[in-house]
Amino acid sequence: MENESKNKLILAVLQGEDYDDTVYELNRNGFFATLLSSTGGFLKKRSVTLMIGVSADKADQVLAILKKRAGKRTETIYQSMAPLNGNSAALPAVPVEREAGGAAIFILDLESLQKF
Repeated sequence: MENESKNKLILAVLQGEDYDDTVYELNRNGFFATLLSSTGGFLKKRSVTLMIGVSADKADQVLAILKKRAGKRTETIYQSMAPLNGNSAALPAVPVEREAGGAAIFILDLESLQKF
């Protein structure tokens, strides 16, 4: 990431289920995030928005954490399949791969970043 400005504001819209692990990892690495209540269908699921102010030289580290903890990934779920012949006998659950996670990241230049 180029150092066009000394400070960056990173807005990260992520799935609600990724919030805890992402914030934990950010905090563990010395970054702090403000949670903004957000609603909408941007990611087609319940979402949260993190607001993270950082110096430009630390922005790539924050982005790496966001990608690792909230980025797109595949997960295995077990889904019961309905019998085709109408027989109500229970069938074993079948493992199915599905896409999970995902984040929309907005990076803005800041004139000033102050902490009190």
